[in-house]
Amino acid sequence: MEIVLGIDNVIFISLVTTKLPKDDQNKARKLGLFFALFIRIILLAFISYIVHQLKEPIFYLLDHGISWRDIILLAGGLFLLYKSTLEIVELLEDEPEETSSKVNPTFWNVVLMVILIDIVFSFDSIITAVGLAQFLPVMILAVIISMIIMLFFSGAIANYINKHPSIKLLALAFLLVIGIMLLVEGWSHEIAEKYNLKGYVYFGMAFSVMVEVLNMKMRKKKSDPVELKDIYK
Repeated sequence: MEIVLGIDNVIFISLVTTKLPKDDQNKARKLGLFFALFIRIILLAFISYIVHQLKEPIFYLLDHGISWRDIILLAGGLFLLYKSTLEIVELLEDEPEETSSKVNPTFWNVVLMVILIDIVFSFDSIITAVGLAQFLPVMILAVIISMIIMLFFSGAIANYINKHPSIKLLALAFLLVIGIMLLVEGWSHEIAEKYNLKGYVYFGMAFSVMVEVLNMKMRKKKSDPVELKDIYK
């Protein structure tokens, strides 16, 4: 479950680090995932406080209780919507690098972005861990193993996204959907659970990736030069 819930995190890290020079991309991914692991272990250490205290309403809006957990999820959802929309607009504009006046983010800005959004993504994985296991060492071990696996595959995912702009657009669309899902979950966790939004989102992501991979193979097949046979042989 930790690996499945970490897919969106790996996609985000892969997209954000593509803004850096190639030499710094791998370093930023490793540093971002290290901080992600550190943050999740800290959250697990304060698990009782997170699960109980942060879910208590601190104020009411339209007769609906809003807790710190809701605020974090709502803020994360808005951030994902904002960031993915900007990235999609930039990708569709396709402005040449030499004429672009846009300043690329610095190394530490990218790492900070990864840390902030990972705090949001961590809440889902922590709450899931609480439901599946009762022992803290088991939960910490699961988080460490999932992070090692994500670290192993993050470079390959980033390279694949860099080589295929259509996959990058698809990944940004995923982040838009995940942002909307976080907004829904932040406003009403009951609605998200009742309609199994995560299940539909992850199934849609897997199906879309499968269709896009088939499309890419079809486009490659059409673009390959046709070998002309010698009819005189």
